[in-house]
Amino acid sequence: MTALEQTLERLTAVPGFFQGSVPRIEKIILTPDFHKGAGIPIGTVMLTKGFAVPQAMGNDINCGMRFYTTDLSEEKIREKLPELTKKIRHTFFEGGRQIPMTGKQRRALLLYGLEGLLETYGDSRKSGLWRYFNPGTQEKWLDRTVFRGSLKVDFAEGLEDFIGSYDQLSYDDQIGTIGGGNHFLEVQRVAEIYDGQTANAWHIRKGSVAVMLHTGSLTIGHHSGLLNRKICQGIYPEGLTHPENKIYPIPEKGAVPEVWDRFWSASGNAANFGFANRLFLGFMIQDVFTDVLGECAMDLLYDAPHNYIWKKRIAGENYYLHRKGACCAGGCAEMEGTEFAWYGEPVMIPGSMGSSSYLLRGLGNSDCLWSASHGAGRKKSRGDAIKGNDEAFREFMENFHIITPIDPERPDLKGRTDILKKWEEAVRAEAPYAYKDIDEVIAVHAANGMAAPVARMEPVFTVKS
Repeated sequence: MTALEQTLERLTAVPGFFQGSVPRIEKIILTPDFHKGAGIPIGTVMLTKGFAVPQAMGNDINCGMRFYTTDLSEEKIREKLPELTKKIRHTFFEGGRQIPMTGKQRRALLLYGLEGLLETYGDSRKSGLWRYFNPGTQEKWLDRTVFRGSLKVDFAEGLEDFIGSYDQLSYDDQIGTIGGGNHFLEVQRVAEIYDGQTANAWHIRKGSVAVMLHTGSLTIGHHSGLLNRKICQGIYPEGLTHPENKIYPIPEKGAVPEVWDRFWSASGNAANFGFANRLFLGFMIQDVFTDVLGECAMDLLYDAPHNYIWKKRIAGENYYLHRKGACCAGGCAEMEGTEFAWYGEPVMIPGSMGSSSYLLRGLGNSDCLWSASHGAGRKKSRGDAIKGNDEAFREFMENFHIITPIDPERPDLKGRTDILKKWEEAVRAEAPYAYKDIDEVIAVHAANGMAAPVARMEPVFTVKS
């Protein structure tokens, strides 16, 4: 019996804690990139009935992927790489984001997601990056975003300072931020096509340039994760032994029913912010391209979370599908009514920094809980990756272009060994040798009917915080 099952057994014995049916864990699967994470390992997918587990989606709620096709050429990008690097560093790290919002817009964002921004975009008066916000395009892109990027909730608890003044345009330090760790924005070249029919339908061509984004809800998600833990601990019966693993369930129908709504509101606030964060990061790289290369086209293929809890109806009953570091990989049946109904859900699986990434189509495998990996998966901890590996690190840096807030070639940093050491450690922690072989991870997906490869991409350059 798992520790969580023991906790459920103790709670079930408490009169009134669970209302209705006895709660149960229906199934747990592990994706091929499974590795250690805080509390619950990354790559865990869990189906439950009668309860949810906030920690089974992690603190970075709606960490996910966004993928664009473009009309750019790799040759043109490499030719202008020094200018692009300078502009990217300014836009992403030196205060050049220019994403003003009113308090009304931020509130709409937190409560209604991308649909809230579509309703209130006029408040921005097309200033800054809002000039790329075309309402017709955004309406179309909602159908290429899981949940339409819009989880409707009732309130935004504890986020009043972030919302700010209702009618006044202002800037915040969150929206348009990549975040740390393995988050990134990467410009990629399509190196191989495996499924020509699907690739053609998705406008993926060999040699074309794509943009892949991986980020989440930042401190908004951290706030919501902390709030959810407090909610769960606050309703835990007094005098009952607390779980040693600190993993708490929240009942679907419990003795304190309003906490269920608070939990979903907090989670929805963070998820909605995550969708908007990826949207504006896309505008940011489009602004960089436009400024340096001239007008360009960027079209969204798909945006999907890999950290969230899905409400799922199976055989007429309600279940909760938790994914922590796992992509949704619905097949044709699951995508019925969308433009992906003939091919399956787009699945974006990045490799480690500097290695290949893959685009796949979901096969709707219920044995795998309609899920796939969200990356290669670590084989070394960040601490171990920093130590040694000198030759591999030098080879990696010689063949890879990475743009970070720190430019190690700046003349005024040459003598700052303290700054350069921290910069190098951050890069080493995410280098390819710290991760599993992405090709082997993809092969496991294909062999087990989780998702089918459509295309393989190679990095042109990567932007990381």
